[in-house]
Amino acid sequence: MTFCKYNFGILAFSALFWISSHVSAQESEQDRQPDYDSINSLESRIAEIEATLGQLAEFTMRSGVGAIGYRSRTSAEIQNPKEWVKITLAAPAMVDRIVLVPSIWRVPGGGAQADSFPLNFKIIGGSAHDKAGTVLATSQPADQLLPRIAPVIIDIPPTQLSWIRIEADELSLRIWDGNPCLQLSEALIFEGLANVALHAQVTASSSEESEFGARNKRYLVDGFMPYIMNSPTGRQSRAFVSLVKIPETPTISIDLKNRYTVTQINLHSTEVSDSIPQTEPSDFGVPRKLSIIGANLADFSDASSLVEFEMSSIYDAGPIIMLPTVPTNCRYLRIIISEPFKYDHGGPNNDRIGFAEIEVLSAGNNVALGTVAEPNFTVDNSARSSQALTDGLNYYGNILPIREWLAQLTLRHELQRERPQLREAVKQRYADQQKNFQRLIWLFAALLVATIILVLIQRMIRQRAIIRTREQIAADLHDELGANLHAISLLSELTDKSKHKPERLSKLLTRMRALSQRTGLAARHCTNLLESKKLYEDVGDHIRRTSSRLLADLDHETHIEGEERLKQLGSRKRIDLCLFHKEALTNIIRHSGATKVETKLIANSKHVILDIRDNGQGLPDEHIPLSIKRRSRLLGATVEILSNSKEGTRILLTYRHKHISFLK
Repeated sequence: MTFCKYNFGILAFSALFWISSHVSAQESEQDRQPDYDSINSLESRIAEIEATLGQLAEFTMRSGVGAIGYRSRTSAEIQNPKEWVKITLAAPAMVDRIVLVPSIWRVPGGGAQADSFPLNFKIIGGSAHDKAGTVLATSQPADQLLPRIAPVIIDIPPTQLSWIRIEADELSLRIWDGNPCLQLSEALIFEGLANVALHAQVTASSSEESEFGARNKRYLVDGFMPYIMNSPTGRQSRAFVSLVKIPETPTISIDLKNRYTVTQINLHSTEVSDSIPQTEPSDFGVPRKLSIIGANLADFSDASSLVEFEMSSIYDAGPIIMLPTVPTNCRYLRIIISEPFKYDHGGPNNDRIGFAEIEVLSAGNNVALGTVAEPNFTVDNSARSSQALTDGLNYYGNILPIREWLAQLTLRHELQRERPQLREAVKQRYADQQKNFQRLIWLFAALLVATIILVLIQRMIRQRAIIRTREQIAADLHDELGANLHAISLLSELTDKSKHKPERLSKLLTRMRALSQRTGLAARHCTNLLESKKLYEDVGDHIRRTSSRLLADLDHETHIEGEERLKQLGSRKRIDLCLFHKEALTNIIRHSGATKVETKLIANSKHVILDIRDNGQGLPDEHIPLSIKRRSRLLGATVEILSNSKEGTRILLTYRHKHISFLK
């Protein structure tokens, strides 16, 4: 049973080790996937991403006509082309974030992607007196920025800069003709919440532009992006739109309730992208010309000009018209509309004014939020009231600070790229679990079968042990008792012949009594010879005594070599060797008619040889008696008999050790 348990343990341990090693190898091959400890952590991360995505701004693309941004010139013959574009700020600023918005191309196969975004670029910045500048950030193809439609956000330690330069060392190919060039929709440079790059000076290594075209290097900093602000939070608000039918110049006044240093005003266009195709042009409701003044007195008697805006072409309008102002401390603002939007339908006197929101920014915050905007004209549509101008809402929901909005779009891109990787990882983990479960089932079945086989083998071994024990007992009874009884018979004959010789008769009777006692003792012990550790402990002495006792009336010699080696034999081997010798002598006495017997026993590190010779009549055809065969088989030795009528019989027993040392 020990054998069965030992092998079963080895089999189970080996199988479990193989499975653990195989699973570890599978996990090491998943380095490209996000590193999480368990399926639960993966699923928790997916749930976290889903919850976060529900709170982030959506990607909603513009439609209609508008400025696209900057595009460099290109030539198919240029080898390793490089391009750069430089933005010079109106005043030094403590810059902490740079945002690059890619130009977006509608892919023929469906969807959209960045077009001609640089594969390898660096951003350099410096002061007005620093011509070379310092590398602020770099990007390599290994950063895997593409494919994308989201902005690229580059955070840097707050650094005072007067300019930045974007140098593209490796260009990507534009989609429509496969030529290399550099394209960007917008570049934003943030000092806190303020985009200090707005309407800054732009120079470039080359520029594909025309005076009234959709691409121009000045469009890189015009504040128009390819997205519409679509926040998932906040309620929907309909934009303010109204006819203007008064002879006076229309105005919209706002009381900020407190004095603020106004630095920027954002005019949000009406929702003309809510239908496909658009029902109105992209600049619907946007005045062609306006000016904005600020004052601290309600009658505007102390007013000063903040900014003027003139729409020269459709490319001067967009979803959010961002107008940097002369920093002015004021409480009251007034938008003076010199030239309203000319609506072509409905006849004359059909001018209109429309905005979704008017943001007044001070230190990046909208200080006009929740105030009252008062037009000096009658609003003709109650569903589009002037309250919408300062409610902080657009057609989709809350209006976000530009910095936060772009950050949400970038985070959405990262999470949407991570989510399918996580789902694939979960799918793979479940597949691996299923495979491992199937392997465990097969392993369990294999172990069950192996256990059954081992139990059957163990039972067979026990049955063989029982049969061998019975055979051993039978052989021991035959060899031990048979030899002793035959010896008693011989002594009886000698006693009968010596009845007139008292001294000899006494010795023979003493020997018979001793042999009878030994026979009785052997009969008691023949069933447990394996446990009789002291029985046949001295093989050499027992061989000599057996020869002397059984061959008392014959000429016999006994030679033994390596007696110390014989003592190292296991108890069962010693018993079998001695009983083999006794059985051989018994057969010689019974059948050979010999008068002389010679016994040699040699033991060394390799084998034990028992050589018994007699001068008897020999065996016919060198036939090996069954009792001799049986005893040699029990010993695990080979036996050979050489016999003829002239030289007698030689019995040669050879036992070879199975190990270097003797068996115990």
